[in-house]
Amino acid sequence: MSDGRLSVFKTYKLYVGGKFPRSESGRVYEVTAKKSASAAADRGKWLANAPLSSRKDARDAVVAARKAFGGWSGATAYNRGQVLYRVAEMLEGRRDQFVREVADAEGLSKSKAAAVVDAAVDRWVWYAGWTDKIGQIVGGANPVAGPFFNLSTPEPTGVVAVLAPQESSFLGLVSVIAPVIATGNTAVVVASADAPLPALSLGEVLATSDVPGGVVNILSGKTAELAAPLASHQDVNAIDLTGAGVELATELEIAAADNLKRVVRPQAVDGADWSADPGTHRLTAFLETKTVWHPTGALGTSGSSY
Repeated sequence: MSDGRLSVFKTYKLYVGGKFPRSESGRVYEVTAKKSASAAADRGKWLANAPLSSRKDARDAVVAARKAFGGWSGATAYNRGQVLYRVAEMLEGRRDQFVREVADAEGLSKSKAAAVVDAAVDRWVWYAGWTDKIGQIVGGANPVAGPFFNLSTPEPTGVVAVLAPQESSFLGLVSVIAPVIATGNTAVVVASADAPLPALSLGEVLATSDVPGGVVNILSGKTAELAAPLASHQDVNAIDLTGAGVELATELEIAAADNLKRVVRPQAVDGADWSADPGTHRLTAFLETKTVWHPTGALGTSGSSY
């Protein structure tokens, strides 16, 4: 009986607002294994049809991210850390699936792909640990002349559009998503155009990891086509241009200036070493600083912020 059974191919979908819609356009595109795959027979083989997201999908994702922002930014930093750690737990349970997908996406051997997936899991744990500590790095009490307390605290920027790395389909992807949401922002992510499958599968993990719907929204398709409406969108507060080429990044940065978006420019060399110590620069990239003045003494019953 089993010999005549038809294989059930996985249908990859977008992840928007905690749900898994197809592209509103109904378009798809073929995803194939990377040409440098270690097994010659697997080079260029068909892997799946991925949704080819439209500008409407991008706008829908921004709406979902904005709706989720209040609840996520208002959660305690400790709670956000617990949620991020849960993502790591769920990824660990689906390790074999991601090893296979990363191997095909990046043309790696199974052992090298396993190392990438393990590093991605560890990266979630790393950022989970930072959620309730970054405030001590970028905030604090400021010395002032006069009978006042002057306190600075970090607050999330808002909705962040993220162009994921093109070459590092999973570890690089996690490295740009995790710090954005660890600090209370919500994200609209454009996955690697040629290797979107690990990103789309990550959506399935996020949906079962206590991450509220809309906190992370994942789109697949043509980076330039999706990035343009996100860069010019008036309800997007910041944009990470990591996955954009030099020419596209320049165009997007100009568009982003229209509503004074924060911009993280792409690294000078594509294919950066994502396994290196990530540091805290991505944690602080999308934070605003709120400064509060409060009078000291018995008469100081209320303060004002600027």
